[in-house]
Amino acid sequence: MAPVVIGTAAAMVIERYDLGLALLALVVSLCLQIAVNYANDYSDGIRGTDQDRTGPVRLVGSGLATAANVRLAAFFFFLLAALAGLTLVALSGAWLLLILGALAIIAAWRYTGGDNPYGYRGLGEVYVFVFFGLFATLGTLYTQAGAVTLTGVLGAIGVGAIASAILVANNLRDIPTDTEHGKRTLAVRLGDRRTRLLYGSLVVVSVVCVVGIAFVYPFALIALLALAILLRPYRAIRSGATGRALIPVLAGTGVYELVYAVLLSIGIVLSGRLL
Repeated sequence: MAPVVIGTAAAMVIERYDLGLALLALVVSLCLQIAVNYANDYSDGIRGTDQDRTGPVRLVGSGLATAANVRLAAFFFFLLAALAGLTLVALSGAWLLLILGALAIIAAWRYTGGDNPYGYRGLGEVYVFVFFGLFATLGTLYTQAGAVTLTGVLGAIGVGAIASAILVANNLRDIPTDTEHGKRTLAVRLGDRRTRLLYGSLVVVSVVCVVGIAFVYPFALIALLALAILLRPYRAIRSGATGRALIPVLAGTGVYELVYAVLLSIGIVLSGRLL
C-alpha cells in the first residue's frame, strides 16, 4: 500500500491525479505482494529451506498445504496482478509499463524459484528496492500524471529503503537456517553485525528522503513522527536479538513503512495546498 499512497500524493501536488487509477495500482501492488509470498513459500518449501523455520509458519514447509496448491495460489494472484495491470495500462496509456510489469512478475517468481534463484545469491534486497520501491511508486505516479517528479523519486527511494529493511530483518533472523541450506542471502554474506548496520542505514535513507522532500514541501517533515514506531524494533536490532525475537522487528518495520507513507503523503499534499 505504501508506494501507491506516496505515488498518488506526488500526482496530487501537480494536479494530475486519478483515484480510480490509484485503486487499480493498489490492486496490482497487493496481488504481486501476495503472489510473491506464495511463490516464496512454494519454492523454499520444495527445497527444504523451511523445515526448521524460526519465523511464522509456512504452508509447504509445515505440511499445512500441498506444494501444488500453494503454487496454484501464487499463479492465481500473478494472474490477478496481470489483469489489473493491463487494465491500468490501457486506461492510462502508459504502455511502457507493460514491459516493466512483466519483468516484475518474472522477478517475483525467480526470487526463490527456478534453477538459479537470485534470492539465494544475495540479491533479494535489490529486487525489493526496485520493484516494491521505485517501480511501485513511480509506476503509480506515471500512470496518473504521465510524468516522474523529483518528489516521486525521493518518495520511491525512501519507501524502497524501508521495504528492503523488512527483508534485511527477515534474513537476519534466518541466517542460521539459510546458511545450513545453502541460501546465500545478503545477510548470510554480510554476517550478523554488518546486517544490523545495513538495517539502520536503510532507515537513515528513508529519513534523508523526507528531509529532501521537505525543501519543497515543508510539512513532509511530519513523516519523521513515524520513527517512534521503530524505537522497540531498533532496540532489538542493536541488542543482538536473534531468532523469534526478531519477528516483532519485521512487524514494526512494516507498520513504520505504512505510517511513513501516509504521513509523508499528507505532508506533501498539505504543503502543496497551503503554501
